[in-house]
Amino acid sequence: MPVLYIVGTPIGNLGDITFRALETFKSVDVIACEDTRHTLQLLNHFEIKKPLISCRSQNEETAAKKIIEMLSEGKEVAYASDAGTPGISDPGAVLAGLVRKAGFDVVPVPGACAFATLVSVAGAGGKTLIFEGFLSPSPGKRRKRLRELLQTGAAFVLYESPFRILKLLTDLADIDKVRRIVIGRELTKLHEEIIEGTAEELCINLQNRDIIKGEFAVFVSGTKKTQLLEEDTDN
Repeated sequence: MPVLYIVGTPIGNLGDITFRALETFKSVDVIACEDTRHTLQLLNHFEIKKPLISCRSQNEETAAKKIIEMLSEGKEVAYASDAGTPGISDPGAVLAGLVRKAGFDVVPVPGACAFATLVSVAGAGGKTLIFEGFLSPSPGKRRKRLRELLQTGAAFVLYESPFRILKLLTDLADIDKVRRIVIGRELTKLHEEIIEGTAEELCINLQNRDIIKGEFAVFVSGTKKTQLLEEDTDN
């Protein structure tokens, strides 16, 4: 039976592509993409030529119907978002659900993910970790959700753009002045930067720069109380 492959792709460094991802792209009949222009650059780099179709957040349900038709015709399809693992703050979840509901297998081809990449170097303890992704751009909704996340006591990871990172850090500094925060900027890319401090310290760091570039992943540590409670459950 034809298969839909959900393929993780590099978040920056093209060397992070897996052998399996490349073999999958070479073997399928069609590659669906969040942005065909972006994925075409990746495929051209590895000299892979395949028909491409668009499957982005704005047309995911419609694109899923077309992909299901292709699968019904016996064609195999791979899906790639612009960077990282589809379905994690990227399109792909709707597609995977609809294809599985239609009776076809959906097979993961693991790859890079900014969330896991940052957590791997954050040096955090505790077993509970919340992935939130992008918060609302609305100041009121953003602050409300930040309070809710901080009140859990658990560590959590956010994504943010260079245009709103200072607003996020300012809100964090206003609500909680002591939590340890680790920021990953331009992860895996040439100008990768990982910095640590309180929200206020990191805000001052970025404010002193002439320009802020790159996408951000933000790790906010859990409270010591939460980590101690988790350790007690192991005894």
